[in-house]
Amino acid sequence: MDWREHLMLNVFRILRVLHTDEMLRLSISSHLFTEYFKGMEKVQAVREIFGEGTDEVLRNLKIDLTWIGGYMWVNSADGHLMISSNYLNHGDRVDIYLDLIHELVHVKQLMEGKELFDFHYSYTARPTEIEAYRVAVREARRLGLSDEKIRNYLKTEWMSDEDLRRLAKTLNVNCKH
Repeated sequence: MDWREHLMLNVFRILRVLHTDEMLRLSISSHLFTEYFKGMEKVQAVREIFGEGTDEVLRNLKIDLTWIGGYMWVNSADGHLMISSNYLNHGDRVDIYLDLIHELVHVKQLMEGKELFDFHYSYTARPTEIEAYRVAVREARRLGLSDEKIRNYLKTEWMSDEDLRRLAKTLNVNCKH
């Protein structure tokens, strides 16, 4: 595990132990998912995640905009989707869309009782991450994104080049450039 992944794991460990009321203090504002992301309930990829329960799940899902840097994640304490307001305002729109798909898979996993942050696995080998990335990559391919764009989407600051190659191989994304 390199320093980037170690740093992210420690951040997630800290966030995991915060109580819900402490987590809310990290929030700038809270919204209902369907009020903030109108029409996502009609997206086929989202409907495939939740099936017939899509409308109800999304209607009840809350998002918390936060000042914390980064991207977005699911708060395992309350199931809210936490989104960096900076990322939402300045991030690449396609990346944000794919991250929403990715994080909605985590919402479903949490509803199923799965451990989202199983530290027995490295980030890129974690079954919940592989499943979420697999759905996001499938949607990226449906959108017509090239392997290069998908590879760029997969790359994060806490992922080494070797981690990226391993994840890309797992997801059948060509990592040669």
